[in-house]
Amino acid sequence: MSDVTQQNYQTQNLAVEAAFSALIVKMSKDMSFLGIVAIVGGALACLSIIGAAFGIPVIFAGMRLRESADAFKNYSYNNDPMMLHQAIEKQSRYFFIYKVLVIIYLALVGIYLIVLLIIILAAGTAIVNNY
Repeated sequence: MSDVTQQNYQTQNLAVEAAFSALIVKMSKDMSFLGIVAIVGGALACLSIIGAAFGIPVIFAGMRLRESADAFKNYSYNNDPMMLHQAIEKQSRYFFIYKVLVIIYLALVGIYLIVLLIIILAAGTAIVNNY
């Protein structure tokens, strides 16, 4: 590689690293905000007994997202691969918790729709039998 080509490559590499670092910092700020929103929303859900079943996992998910954001921020400042590993691990836990919550939510919505359909059919049958 010639010296000019190597200088161009190094200049481009530095520009990409700077953009990448700025993107990670911005993303970690957004993740921190969403983590706080999840924690507050989970705490509000915990005010009712039934809501606590969903609120507690949301609080834990918000905590994992905040921890991931902090690890991403530390990675962008220190360029430590262990921080990147920790950030991705915490973020994967966040996504796992939300995946389980979404599956439970969809199952409950399905049960609700089936019960609603049964009630409507039973009411329709009762109306038809009265005529």
